[in-house]
Amino acid sequence: MAMAIPASARHSAAMLQRTPTVLLPFLALVLFGAGACRAEEPTLGQPAEDERPVWTLALENDLTNDTDRYFTNGIRLSRTSRIGDVPEAVVDAARPLIGTLGSVRWTVGIGQNMYTPSDIRIKDPDPDDQPYAGWLYGTVGVLNDLATGEGRRTQTSVQLSLGVVGPSALGEQAQKFVHSIINSPEPQGWDHQLHDEPAVLLNLERRWVVPSEPLVGDLRVDASPHVGLALGNVFTHAAAGLTLRFGEPPRYDYGPPRLQPHTPGSEYFAPREAGDEFGWYVFAGAEGRAVARNIFLDGNTFRDSRSVDKEPLVADLSAGVVVTFGDVRVSYVQVLRTKEFEGQEGPSLFGAFSVGYRF
Repeated sequence: MAMAIPASARHSAAMLQRTPTVLLPFLALVLFGAGACRAEEPTLGQPAEDERPVWTLALENDLTNDTDRYFTNGIRLSRTSRIGDVPEAVVDAARPLIGTLGSVRWTVGIGQNMYTPSDIRIKDPDPDDQPYAGWLYGTVGVLNDLATGEGRRTQTSVQLSLGVVGPSALGEQAQKFVHSIINSPEPQGWDHQLHDEPAVLLNLERRWVVPSEPLVGDLRVDASPHVGLALGNVFTHAAAGLTLRFGEPPRYDYGPPRLQPHTPGSEYFAPREAGDEFGWYVFAGAEGRAVARNIFLDGNTFRDSRSVDKEPLVADLSAGVVVTFGDVRVSYVQVLRTKEFEGQEGPSLFGAFSVGYRF
């Protein structure tokens, strides 16, 4: 007897089949760029005397904008190693996508994202609204920082995320616990969340820093364009963006860390010079994504579930400030994310906060 395949699965499978054709030129650009500058005798780099691992806690939440909908909360704790302190197996796995090895670090982390409809007080949410969903994941990645002359630098990152989407991600428990503490309404519709599904995601990103001459003292302006690619049953998209900064950014800083689907950004930093205790910069940026798959809108891959018709093009507009003092870096980013699905009431607004500590 033939097995009936749910409509959502057929839709997702068809989308994934079309994805290679859509993203092939972008993927070729990223991979060709990496392969073209591959060194014959690479080195992982030598750590400076002040090199230390960095622990980073990143939190994104819409409470800062007095909303409670769509992408409503994300949190991630990660550790980034010193230069060169990278397991050989990790470097070998990422090497085909990195290119010339410069100052190489690796990072591990754990995180959780939560998604809800626009009105969490309804027990049976509108089927045309964002479905309830939680995503719990662990990550391992490699960061490669390469000086390219005249103050220019390039960072290439490869990050693999493995986890689960669905009740096992504990999104319901986490949101109800937090809401009980801050005295917010208890969400009522988690019985309609996406089903359990293994979650696999591979992120590739390349960022460039193009500095200007110092304006006054150590103050400078720089531009940091980036491209990114996400492949997996969680997200599949191509991304490109630009960040403009003004101030005194620390070494190895490519912008504050962000949570996915935005490209990951930079979790590592070091003082500009030995003895520097204070630094700062302000920034504004934009990222556009061509979206082939978003499980939190498309629904489960192989089972029927709540889903909505997603928008194929999404943009994040952001602005914020980063301050470093001693071994601590603190950042705050205000984000506007354009509509992600048909019928969405308006753009998503949320704040992104992070604190990093060189330990």
